[in-house]
Amino acid sequence: MKNVLLLPLLLIGVAPVFGQCDKTVALSTSKTEYLDASNTVERSVDEKSSIEMNGSEVIIIPGGKTDHKMVGKIQSNACAWSVPYKDGKSVVKALFQDPSGNQQNATLTLEGKEGKLTFLMEVAEMPGRKIRVSVDEFAEKK
Repeated sequence: MKNVLLLPLLLIGVAPVFGQCDKTVALSTSKTEYLDASNTVERSVDEKSSIEMNGSEVIIIPGGKTDHKMVGKIQSNACAWSVPYKDGKSVVKALFQDPSGNQQNATLTLEGKEGKLTFLMEVAEMPGRKIRVSVDEFAEKK
């Protein structure tokens, strides 16, 4: 009987942790860091960029240049947040395709530690190169 009563409480407690995956979020950044395989910064660029993620796609506009917009179709999405978008992590696998038809498989990691959000992009077709941004502004879209 006790187990039957505990199950609904556990589900209620776990729902907010996994419920973040299906939200539409908009991120604003002001600095882009290009990293090597060991996460050493190779170059840093001050530029305002935006990232939007929803249940089906990721839209990245680097440097505010809409003509460089990248759209990726989400293949999988896993997340675990103890405090929504403050402490935890989302890992998204997405397939990006450029106008000429070239495809790139990317792993996108949004991670929160002590309230600070970072976004890391790793492209399978570019091993040893990563792109990281610190998130300046975060908004959940309805």
